[in-house]
Amino acid sequence: MTRAFARLWTASLFSEIAEWMLQIALPVYIYRATGSAGSTALAMAAGVLPMILLSPVAGYVADRWDRGRTLSLVCAGQALTAVPLLLHDQVWLIYAVMVAQSSAATMFEPARTALIPQIVRGERIVSANGWMGFNSSGARLIGSSAGGILLATGGLTTVVASYLGALVVAAALLVRRFHVDRTPVVREAVWRAWLDGLAEFRRERRLRLIGAMLVIGSVAQGMFLVLFVLFVTGPLGGDEARVGLLRGVQAVGGLVAGVVVGTSLLRRLAPATMAAFGGIGVGVLTLAIWNLPGLTTDWTVYFVLFAIVGVPSVLIMSGSLTVLQTACGPGKSGRVLASTMAMTAVCQTAGMLLAGPLADAWNLTALLNLHGALMLASGLPLLAALWSRRRAERRPRATASAATAARPSLDR
Repeated sequence: MTRAFARLWTASLFSEIAEWMLQIALPVYIYRATGSAGSTALAMAAGVLPMILLSPVAGYVADRWDRGRTLSLVCAGQALTAVPLLLHDQVWLIYAVMVAQSSAATMFEPARTALIPQIVRGERIVSANGWMGFNSSGARLIGSSAGGILLATGGLTTVVASYLGALVVAAALLVRRFHVDRTPVVREAVWRAWLDGLAEFRRERRLRLIGAMLVIGSVAQGMFLVLFVLFVTGPLGGDEARVGLLRGVQAVGGLVAGVVVGTSLLRRLAPATMAAFGGIGVGVLTLAIWNLPGLTTDWTVYFVLFAIVGVPSVLIMSGSLTVLQTACGPGKSGRVLASTMAMTAVCQTAGMLLAGPLADAWNLTALLNLHGALMLASGLPLLAALWSRRRAERRPRATASAATAARPSLDR
């Protein structure tokens, strides 16, 4: 990999560590302060809604502005919006900060993901995404664990101070410009660019298949974000630190999967197929985990199982991102990625808002099983469609081979 990619990789590591700290600490803090799953779901939804509203701007910015400079400014903006939490910790202020953080972060992901194909060679994109998956897993392991432990031992102020420190490092690494080839700029209005990104899903079959998987999986992920806290603090009897550690340990399997994908050991597996197997794997594993407390609540068992869940999670990320990056030209990749973020954010919000009220009224195990079934359902249709297409492509070749074999030879 290039030095430019190494710099982007390192900056992304610090940025994601910071994000995971707040993603774990703020919802747990609100749940402990209010005792309401609905309030926790509302806090999580507040952090996702800006992705929906600002995605047209994010795609426009990613395709029109310097992507490296955009990433540096986003990190600085996230740091500034978190400063008020050093002074006050009221619930309404936490909601406001989560909205502001999400608004800034919405600009980060499309720009970063669209930048990768510009700083690595085409045949190395899957590997680069694998190393980014390794990066994300490491950030989750460190950030989630730190967020839970720091909240339990030092309070919210300690979490925020550590968050700011990580973002300062990330912003510093991104200040120097990335030297990339200029892509043709299509001058059009923000909303038209966003709608054009959505139209790519209609034009390109690979995007439609990945899009359908991401829609179902995102609803399930939204439910997971709420139900996971309830599962750990309820049936397992854990505290804030346990929530952070158990969420972070998923990164262990993700680190392994990231290395496998990053070193091209799965080069023969098509990106869409990789994503489909990942969805099925997450579904099977989580269904097993959710129904295990009746047999055991031994923390070692859950640490191991959640670590294994990290493997298929990275397969989903690496496979789907590669399809989204390569299905259209570099001039449109930013808006396609932003449109995808908006779509998944809508679905995650729906999952959160569904899980919150239902968790206050329904059986927790039933809701957890619904989450697992949705994850399983996200991968199966995609895999079936890919296999069906492969069989359809093999038939003409088989017919042509049979015709060639039956053709009479002039030498006889």
